[in-house]
Amino acid sequence: MNSLPIRILDWVLALSGLVLALPVLLLVTLLGFLDTGSPVFMQQRVGRHKKPFTLIKFRTMGLATASVATHQVDSSAVTTLGRFLRKTKLDELPQLINVLKGDMSLVGPRPCLFNQELLIAERDKKGVFTVLPGITGLAQVNHIDMSTPQRLAEWDQRMIENFTVGDYFKYLLMTVTGSGQGDRVK
Repeated sequence: MNSLPIRILDWVLALSGLVLALPVLLLVTLLGFLDTGSPVFMQQRVGRHKKPFTLIKFRTMGLATASVATHQVDSSAVTTLGRFLRKTKLDELPQLINVLKGDMSLVGPRPCLFNQELLIAERDKKGVFTVLPGITGLAQVNHIDMSTPQRLAEWDQRMIENFTVGDYFKYLLMTVTGSGQGDRVK
């Protein structure tokens, strides 16, 4: 799944996305300072071969929010700006830096937290950690989030086993046009 042609596509598209989105990145950063005082959120996530990496996102929740899976966080933790960023997926834009660094792909299984032990175990059984995690993927465009670990791991495995360059573009297009959803908040 993480072949050289995909890595080249990732790099070119991520760099292009960062350049084109620079005004939006700057505006969201400024608004984030006004919203929480800390617009960027960094968190250790499980990467390829279960190696840790630091995921970069725009902050959508208050500073005191616990570092747990999104579906375990109360919706009151999401700020007004955060709701907008999550709905428009603009909170994901800084992850293009992770793609450039080689921590992530644009398309792959969403990276989980190290404290999501059930999901890690399910993904381990299905060989999901053999590929780079992604910003979007088959599970996301089918509205499957991390609240259902076994189902998510099955869909991640399905994506990995049947992945084509056509799927890469299909999942990106579906995400950009509104099909991909982030993890739900309770």
